[in-house]
Amino acid sequence: MKKTKKHIYFVPGLAASSKIFEYLKLPEEDFELHYIEWLVPLSENEKIEDYALRMANQVIEENPILIGVSFGGIMVQEMGKHLNNAKIVIISSVKCRDELPKRLKLIQATMAYKLFPAGAISNLEDFSVFAFGDFAKKRIDLYKKYLSVRDESYLHWSIYNVLHWKNEVIDDSILHIHGVEDHVFPIKHIENCISIKNGTHIMILDKAKTISKILLEHI
Repeated sequence: MKKTKKHIYFVPGLAASSKIFEYLKLPEEDFELHYIEWLVPLSENEKIEDYALRMANQVIEENPILIGVSFGGIMVQEMGKHLNNAKIVIISSVKCRDELPKRLKLIQATMAYKLFPAGAISNLEDFSVFAFGDFAKKRIDLYKKYLSVRDESYLHWSIYNVLHWKNEVIDDSILHIHGVEDHVFPIKHIENCISIKNGTHIMILDKAKTISKILLEHI
C-alpha cells in the first residue's frame, strides 16, 4: 500500500524567493514539498485578507502544512483562515501585533517608512538597514542573494502590511520556531515558541539542520 505523503507549502520572507528553504532536509518518502512565490498586489490598497486568499488558492491539497518565514509567517497565518485544517508553522516571525518590537511600532506610528525615498525602495538592502539597523547591515551580504522580488508595488504593499498587521488573537495550535538572537523580532517579545540557541533572523539559512529536526518532531 502506497504511503500517503503530507503536503508542505512554503512561503518565504519579505521580498525573498523560495530558495531560502534550500537547506531544509525533509524525507521525500514522507513529504511533498511545494513553494509559493510572492504575488504582485492588485493595488496598493489590496487588503491582506484578499491577498492571502489569492495565495491560499494555490494550495490544492487537504490538511496542508503551511510554513512561513518572517513576513511569510504572517502570510501563512492569514492564508490559514481561508483553508480547512491547515497546520501553521512560523519561523522567525510573529503571531500578533504585541510581538512586534517597539522600533517597528514606532516606524508605523510615526509613518517614518514614508520618509524612505520611493524610488529607492526597490533596494531592499538599503531599506533593511533603514528599518532594522546594524543587524541588517552586518547580515545583508548573506541574505541579499535571496532577495529577488524587486517589484516596487509589492515592496510598498508588503512593508505597509508588516507594520500595520492587526492580528490580536493567537491560534494556540501554531508551531513557532524562533532564534534567541533574532534582532528583527527580538525573542523577549515572543511567547510560546521553540527557541534556537544562536539563531538569528536568517537562521533558515544557517540553522536549517536544527530547524529540520524540529519540523520532523512536530509535524
